Order: sequence, then C-alpha cells, then structure tokens
Amino acid sequence: MRLSAEEKSIVEAVRDFVDREVRPVARELEHADAYPGELIDRMKEMGVYGLAIPEPYGEVGVSTPCYALVTEELARGWMSLAGAMGGHTVVAKLILAYGTREQKEAYLPRLATGELRATMALTEPGGGSDLQAIRTVAAREGGEYVIDGAKTWISNARRSGLIALLCKTDPAAVPRHKGISILLVEKVPGVSVTSDLPKLGYKGVESCEVVFDGARVPRSALLGEREGEGFAQMMRGLEIGRIQVAARATGVARAAFEDSLAYAQQRESFGKPIWKHQSVGNHLADMATRLTAARRLLLHAAERCDSGERSDLEAGMAKLFCSETAMEIALMAIRVHGGYGYSTEFDIERYFRDAPLMIVGEGTNEIQRNVIVRQLVERGGLDYS
Repeated sequence: MRLSAEEKSIVEAVRDFVDREVRPVARELEHADAYPGELIDRMKEMGVYGLAIPEPYGEVGVSTPCYALVTEELARGWMSLAGAMGGHTVVAKLILAYGTREQKEAYLPRLATGELRATMALTEPGGGSDLQAIRTVAAREGGEYVIDGAKTWISNARRSGLIALLCKTDPAAVPRHKGISILLVEKVPGVSVTSDLPKLGYKGVESCEVVFDGARVPRSALLGEREGEGFAQMMRGLEIGRIQVAARATGVARAAFEDSLAYAQQRESFGKPIWKHQSVGNHLADMATRLTAARRLLLHAAERCDSGERSDLEAGMAKLFCSETAMEIALMAIRVHGGYGYSTEFDIERYFRDAPLMIVGEGTNEIQRNVIVRQLVERGGLDYS
C-alpha cells in the first residue's frame, strides 16, 4: 500500500492531534459521557469530515486506505471520535455514487466542511439485522412522501441535520427489497429524536431512537431517480461503513497493545520487568501478531474498495476479523495489566467496553459470515492471484 505525500501528511497530522489533544482528555470525557464538541470542531477544521468527498465538492478526497488509517488514528485516541464521522462518510459516499446533480450540489459541499452532519437510519426497534423486513413507510402523496415509522441505534442523531433513511416506498413489492428506497431527510416537522440509548461503551456520542410521524419531504428527497433501488444502494454504501468499523476496531486494538507493551516494560515483578515473564511475553507476542494481521486485512479491503470492483467480501472479512481481534486484544491487555486493567484510572477498561460495539455494529459478525460465504460461492472461492 502506498500513500501519496499529501495523504501521509494527513495521517501524521491526525496522529499528532490524537496524541496532543485527544488522549489527554479522552478518559475524563468518556467517564462523564460528555459530547466532545471542541474535539469535533477541531476535526472539522482539519478537514476530517470531508476526506471521502473529492473535488469539486470537497477540498481533498483521499484514498480509502488513507481514510482507514485516519479512522484508526482517531479510534486509537478515543473510539467515539471515529464513530462521530462513520455514518457521515457512508451518507456522503451514497450521495456521491447515486445522488442527482442537485443532491450533490446541495449537500456535499456542506458535508465536506462538517457544517452539515449526516447519519443513516437503518435499524428498527423490532428488526435488527433483517433490513428487508423494515416497517418504516414513505407513501407518495402528490409531490411529497409522507413518512411513518421508527428507527433505533442512530448515531449522532441529535447533531445530524441530514438522515439517509432506509424505508419502504412500495410495501407490497415482491421480492421485498424491490420496494425499498433511500430518502435524504432533513429535520422537518414530524421527525423527532425521542430518546438517547444508554450504552456500555461508545460514550460521548449519542445513539438515539428517531420517530417519523407524518413527516413530509419532497419527491426530490429520493436518493437517485428511481424508487426500489435503496437496498442495493445501502449494501454498497455499507462496504465503506464496514471498512470504517474495521478501522475503528484496529485503532482500539492498537491502543490496547501499545499501552500494554509500555506497561510491561515499566512494571516489575520478582525483580524484572513483567514482559520477561513468559506468560506476559506470550500475551504481547500474540497481541502484536493479531494486530499486524488485522491491519493488513483492513488495508487489503480498503485497496479493493478503490479498485472499482465489489468489496463486500473483503470489507466483511475485515470487519469480522478486526472486530474479533480488538475484543481479544482488549482482554489480553487486561491480563497484562492485572488489577490495573480493571481500574477506571487506566484506559484498558474503556477499550474492553468499546470493543464489543464493532462486533455487533454495522451488521453483526454473524451477518458478516453470511455475507462472506455467499460471496465465496458467487465468486467461485478466493482469488489467490
């Protein structure tokens, strides 16, 4: 993988931002479950929200590997910061790929600066991973859609001004996915954020329930020009979403490993640094090996995404492996730190609480395995070239 000189400088700038401004305050903000407004503003100033948006709508659109590495750096500092721009990027990519010229001109420049924040609304209270079974309906009425339904686990819902809503424009369609569309919904009357969901980790950034009660949007809110294409559009959009989640997981794993390696050299037991005890050294060796494998799989998926070919297999593999690796490394980090790993005075317990989100978010890992095997069969196995 090769980054351009400009992309390398972007990753280095974000790394410096994380070390100087994020890590010193992340623990306090996370424990207070406080929204990181100042850090989000700095991310906007640095152009982080526009990294996936090329000219003429954005100032600098970077490659997917560069985007993945920026996400990893943010998650290394505090996973919530990376989560704050995850759905935003998926929505931007959806508009870039499928939006009309008017939609691109209306939204992309403001999404690139972070002036307008975006999120996607897929999951429903009774639905979970079965997106074809969604019940939110957008009925045509004159020149408008009238939306009724509810969505849950919507990240950044209160602070996003644009929602990419997966809904049914033809509830009677067979097969079901043919009746699903994406609407670009602003905070119009009838759209309400009803509650913030309490969470084990992923603090500071809200995850909410959103209700649509007779919300009216113009027909021009339909992503693209034809109804019934929303399911396929979202599946392609989730390829970058799953790469982003894999990058977040890798960042958490990297933070857990780096903290453990440093601690094992400082902490002494029985007259020597604890890394020299074979049981601790073995943990560190396993952590480093798994982290290296996860990062390579992440970058492989990112490169495939830029190839113009389908990357759902590669993105699914990266999301699956990186998230499971983050959980394993976070647990090993607790073992290395002993009692201090369980203490809220150290960051290790935060990594352990943040890691499970990547296992169940953006499609559970059980769903990822279904995606992977389906693509293996369709492609005739793995490509070893």
